[in-house]
Order: sequence, then C-alpha cells, then structure tokens
Amino acid sequence: MSTASHLEKLNTAQRKAVTHGETLAEKGFKSGPLLIVAGAGTGKTDTLAHRVAHLVLNGVDPARILLLTFTRRAALEMRRRARDIVRKALSESLGGVGQSVAQRLSWAGTFHSMANRLLRHYARHLQLDPRFTVVDRGDSADLMDAVREELGLAAKAERFPRKDTCLAIYSYRVNTQRSLKDTLEQQFAWCAPWEPDLAKLYRAYVERKQRASILDYDDLLLYWHAMMGEPKLAQHIGEHFDHVLVDEYQDTNRLQAEILHSLKPDGAGLAVVGDDAQAIYSFRAAAVENILGFPERFTPRAEVVTLAQNYRSTQPVLDAANALMAEAPRQHRKHLLSARGAGARPRLVTVDDLQVQADFVCGEVLRRREANVPLRRQAVLFRSASHSDTLEVELAKRKIPFVKYGGLKFLEASHVKDLLSVLRWADNPRNTLAAFRVIQLLQGMGPANARKAIGELEARQHSLEALKDFAAPPPSAVEWRKLTALMLELADPQRPWAGQVHLVREWYRPHLERIYEHFHTRLGDLDQLELLSSQYPSRERFLTELTLDPPDATSDLAGAPVVDEDYLVLSTIHSAKGMEWDTVYLLNVVDGSFPSEFATGKPELIEEERRLLYVAMTRAQNDLLLVAPLKFHLTSQPRQSDAHVYGGRSRFLTDKVLKAFDSSTVRGRELDDPALEGAEGATVDVAERLKSMW
Repeated sequence: MSTASHLEKLNTAQRKAVTHGETLAEKGFKSGPLLIVAGAGTGKTDTLAHRVAHLVLNGVDPARILLLTFTRRAALEMRRRARDIVRKALSESLGGVGQSVAQRLSWAGTFHSMANRLLRHYARHLQLDPRFTVVDRGDSADLMDAVREELGLAAKAERFPRKDTCLAIYSYRVNTQRSLKDTLEQQFAWCAPWEPDLAKLYRAYVERKQRASILDYDDLLLYWHAMMGEPKLAQHIGEHFDHVLVDEYQDTNRLQAEILHSLKPDGAGLAVVGDDAQAIYSFRAAAVENILGFPERFTPRAEVVTLAQNYRSTQPVLDAANALMAEAPRQHRKHLLSARGAGARPRLVTVDDLQVQADFVCGEVLRRREANVPLRRQAVLFRSASHSDTLEVELAKRKIPFVKYGGLKFLEASHVKDLLSVLRWADNPRNTLAAFRVIQLLQGMGPANARKAIGELEARQHSLEALKDFAAPPPSAVEWRKLTALMLELADPQRPWAGQVHLVREWYRPHLERIYEHFHTRLGDLDQLELLSSQYPSRERFLTELTLDPPDATSDLAGAPVVDEDYLVLSTIHSAKGMEWDTVYLLNVVDGSFPSEFATGKPELIEEERRLLYVAMTRAQNDLLLVAPLKFHLTSQPRQSDAHVYGGRSRFLTDKVLKAFDSSTVRGRELDDPALEGAEGATVDVAERLKSMW
C-alpha cells in the first residue's frame, strides 16, 4: 500500500489542510502558518490527526511535534488516531512506525500540562523551585480567602467581594492581560470601588504562593508567557519543535496566543484548527480575535483552509444554522453542506408558558421513543442550568429518567482533598496550604494549633524533621506521632512511588470514619484514586495531571444511581459543545435567554450569544426543535399569583432565519372535566338578566 493511502478517505478541503507544506529533500517537512477553519461536524479531529500522521510519514520525528489541546482526552484520542493512520498507511499490524508515533508523540496535551513540563525543566532559569505544587481552583480560592481574612478585608463594614469573585477577577485580569482597572470596569463593575484593596490582596496572594512554591492554573500560563519573553529561552524552546499544532484555537486566550507566536514568530510549522462560530467562552477570557486575526499576524499572510462538508447533520438543520450565522458581522465565512442530504425541517414551537413547554417536550420525547429514537439519543439544551427546573419536575412526574450534565467535581469532594493534601505536602514541604488542611484532620488540632505547627516548620526551613519536636496538645499526641512517621516515610527519597497512596489511605481511614457520615460511599472514591495512581510514574506526575485534568464526578453526595434501560440528556449548551444527538430540543428561545439579559449591553457579547445558539443548533443530527414560551411568571410572588411578563421572540430569529423553520403553536391543555359532561342542553340568557337589573 502506498503511503498516500492515508489521504484517500479525506475530502478535497481536508486533504489540502493535511498536505499543506512540502517535503524536504534531505528529511522532514516544512510549512508556513496554516489556519484550518473547521465548521461544526466537519471532521476537524480527524483532519488534525491525519496531519500529524502525514508529518510523520514524511520524515518528521514525532518527538519534535508539539500538539496542544484543551483536554487530556482529546490529546490521547489524537495520538491514537495518528498511530492507526500510520499503521494503515504502512500496512503494519503491530509495532513498527505506528507504535513509535504513540510512544514518541510525547509532547501532546493541554496548554497547562505542557506548561507544567516546561516550567519544571527550565525552573532554574526562572528562579522557581522545580518541586512546585500545582493547586486547583478550589484550593486557590481557599488560599485567596485566607489572605483576604489576614488583611482584614473580610471585616469591612461594606460588602467586600467573596473569595470566588476575587479569584474570578484575578484570573480574568491575568488571562486577558488587561489592567485591574479595566477588568473591574468592564466585567465586575460593582467591585470597582475596591480596586486599591483588591490590588493589595492580589499582591499578598502572589507573595504567599511564591513563599510556598505553589502555582495555580493561571500561573502555569503566566510563567510560560514570561519565559517566552526572554529571547534566548524562547529560541531554545522553539527550536525543539519543528511543528506546533493547536486544536480548538477559538478557545485560546491572549496569553496562549502570545505564547504560540513566541514559539514560532514567523509561523513556520504552526497549524491551528478551530471555528470562530463556536467561540463561546469569553467568560473564561477566551478571545475570538485570536482566530479572526490569525492570518494577518504573519507576513506573508497565513494560508486559510475552510472545512464546510458536514458529516453530522441533515441539510435542513444546517440551512437554519447557516442562516443564523450569515447575519454575524465579522467571521470567517463558510456555508455548511451536509454529506447526509435531506431531512426534516427544524421547528420553532411557540407555547403558552414554562409548564406548557415542559408538557410539550415530555410528549415529544415519549413520542420519539416509541418511534425507535432512544432517550439517550435525545437531548434538551438550555442557556442556563435553572432553565430546566420546570421540565425536571414534569419528567419526574412522568417517570422519564434523565441525566443532567453537571454536579460535584471529583477534586471538590472533601475526602479526596484530604488524601491528596497529604501527598501534596510530602511532595512540597513548603506547601502550607496542604499542611494546614492535613494537620486539622487530627482530633484536637484546630486552626490555632495548626498555625503553631506550621510556624515551627517555617522556622526550620520547612524540614519535616521539625514535626518530631512539635508539642501537640494531649488529645492529639498519639495521632501526631503517627502523622509524623507517615510524612517522614513519604518524604524519604528512597521510598518508591508505588504503594504511597495505599499507605496514606491506611493512615487516613480512622479519620475518615470519625469525620464523615456514610464513609463507606466515600471509600469507593479512594479505591479509584489508588487504582488511578498506578498509571503514573511518579507522585509529582500523579498530583499534577489529576489537578490539571480531573475526573468529572464523585460518589460524594451523589443521588441514587439511574438504573434504567435508557435516559434523557439534559445539558447547558456550554457543556454540550462537541456532543451530538439525533434530536435536540432547545428551551426558552426568547430575548433574555438568547441573547442572555446579561449580554445585551455590549455588541461583542451579543455576537457570542449568537454563536452559542449556533452551537446548540448544530448538535442535532436529524431533528431540531426550538421552543419559545410566551409567558413567564414572576418569581417571589404568592403561589396563586397570575403576575407575569411576556417573552419577546429572540432577536436572532429574523425573518430570513425563520424561513428555514416550520412554525407552530401549542396551547395549554383545554379544560376537560368528566363532571361537566351531560350539561349540553342547559342554556342561560345572561344578557337579558343583566339588562333587567336596570
């Protein structure tokens, strides 16, 4: 089989994107900057994987390819596909070049995980302790709160922002590289009067992290960005990679875009793929301008290849999505064409109110189920999580099982944080945040005693040997000695990583049983954690990867499991990105939801709301139903109140867009009471009676 066989399944545009560049006479492959504009459902993942395989088949060393994604799972999938493509092209069954791709494509992962690796490697150049700890959002917020209290900001007479808001302001300012003043004025206006206090808080927060050798999510990008600002370091790192490929480029923020430009200032070997029409994460500081302005960032201008052949949806669904985006003022223009052909036209259904909306959706879901569309192939999408409240009640009444995307994250569970804190403290003795949590697990060791113990550690340059000399209060003395022995054993450089999680579990179990009710449920999470740890070569890799790419769910505080043959999917649109279903129902398609009432003040936010609606519509493969309630009952009213407002049709559903839909109206159930039957013959002349009163 010819090595060109890996291109046979690709369409013309995909093949152009995959082969962009030229093979070098000696060995390897060179190319200028490339932007692949990949519309919804056009096979962007497959195209990027084929490009990786094409580079390898043309002599590029996989170890010199940097592949950046937004999830660890996406990177693993890309590596797997590239391996399989190479194997098929070379007619290999096992081993060989194909297996080498999987092994040597080691620089594939998220921006944050790649930053972690580079920072540890170049730590001495950055005056950074290579044993630094990466903390998650929850721990960052807790540390922010501790600093906030120490500075007396929590005791202000007027309302001062809480820890999560403080962290959100900090993160947005860091990732957009805007000033604190601009960040407050544009995104957190009510916090603007606190600018001097917030600046003081953030400086103290940064100093506290530096003393403890702690980096949060934002620090990983900040340090990488700062490192790329040093020309010698930027050149050294950039020369290590012949090709840099980026997935979901529309979701990058300003820091990430500048890092990429510093890696490849002339764009040589840089290829990014994304869809500006799916840029919906500005609240996370993602900048749609990165993908809109990418071609002009280089001289000569970057090559642009547009993928418009859609393999997911029928043409009527795409016609509606195309009409919606045709009215966007600034974009990379594309017209999606279906490889699947004709199908049912999308529907816009107007209903009386939220209860009628819930009744209608439940009826449609059951009708399609009887028509052999399983519940799990149907999805109800909405702008905000609260929009499904009425529907959830109706689904429960009709005994329709459902799963709603969201819930407690694994690393947010208290018992998981407890166990990981022990490992984090052992890995970085300067991590006083972890130490403070672990010490308070002991009975009789409250915040005051924990601070005393940490104070003695700091006085001894964070040597864990100092734990032996700390005089714990009598109720904690025995457990303190056990904790000391555990920490010294974990800190022993000769102690292998294998078995460390089990060691911590054995120590932690009596504390788990004392602190938490229903501890047996929580033990299952710790079982999974121990199994997971065996997949990592070291404690540092385990802790860092788990923090940067945590599992989604935990049994902690979970409801009863859904034990059923099938279940309906409920999801916010942000959580549904990248997914697809046979049938999609979209709730509350009215102004105030699309666009959100919180976005109506700025044109750029209005356009992001248009893109959000586009993402929702393009999740449907065969059937798309938009539901628009006319009446919304006001909250905080008496139970029997009729107070309500009318919802206006979404401004995005213009006359041109509506031409792609079939429209219908569904009214509430008419009065149907058997007790009233049999009164057909009775009549009353009310008009005459009223006249006779006068």
